[in-house]
Amino acid sequence: MQINQINPGPAFHTSPNRIIAVLFGAVYVLVGLLGFFWTTGVPFAAPGDGGNAILGIFEVNPLHNVVHLLVGAALLIAGTGTAVSAKAANSTVGAVYLLLGIVGFFLSAPDGGRSAVNFLSLNTADHILHLASALVLLATGLGADRRVGARSERDTVSA
Repeated sequence: MQINQINPGPAFHTSPNRIIAVLFGAVYVLVGLLGFFWTTGVPFAAPGDGGNAILGIFEVNPLHNVVHLLVGAALLIAGTGTAVSAKAANSTVGAVYLLLGIVGFFLSAPDGGRSAVNFLSLNTADHILHLASALVLLATGLGADRRVGARSERDTVSA
């Protein structure tokens, strides 16, 4: 009897993409949940007054927390899946965070981030953290598990 199965790639502990996706996913879910303790009285999608900052540094609002939860869940799901899915998630989230980190400086620069355009309540510390996350996620997504992306569905396991 022969069973054809798509090869999921390297085991979890040997895939940097899977490890990074799970670690970053867990951190983003945790930050998303904890962020709700700092958003009492803050509008859902508007900049805060500075009192809505996690650890007094990273400004958040309820929408920002929801985005953290969604990004974290996506990374966790991909990281617990295959190396290919983790690689794709790391690269995609890394690219989006790179864009957000760069654009964020322009969104919050003219008025210190207090305009309605800054609907995620971003500040400079957020931009720097998003850029750092982007660098790690992109470096892992584009640089690690290179052979995994080259595999195709014809890779099978016979039993």
